[in-house]
Amino acid sequence: MPHEIDGIKQVDAEELKELVKNKPADTVVIDVREPEEYEAGHIPGVPLLPMNSVPEMIDGFSKEKEYVFICRSGNRSQNVAMFLKDKGFDRVTNYDGGMLDWEYGKNEGPEERIETPEDLKKR
Repeated sequence: MPHEIDGIKQVDAEELKELVKNKPADTVVIDVREPEEYEAGHIPGVPLLPMNSVPEMIDGFSKEKEYVFICRSGNRSQNVAMFLKDKGFDRVTNYDGGMLDWEYGKNEGPEERIETPEDLKKR
């Protein structure tokens, strides 16, 4: 059930599973861990954009879309969501619990990385 922490909407594993499965056109799910963590196990279809790259990618984000962020435990992704909210992006969500709570098949499918603002805009 969605709830908020520090003004950021939180989703749990079941809600995230539905988002990844249904892929709403206005929602982008992004993994903000480090490349080594992502390579060790990631959610199929969820691209990587390491947390430290988010500020330089700000021009690729759209205020018309919702962004759901994932990390290992939910802390880094919460910080990314808070950063974007401070920059005027209201539709930001955190996957509370992170990959530690994900039990639905890790490391299936190809790796996808967001490397430029243009890559992000295509999402």
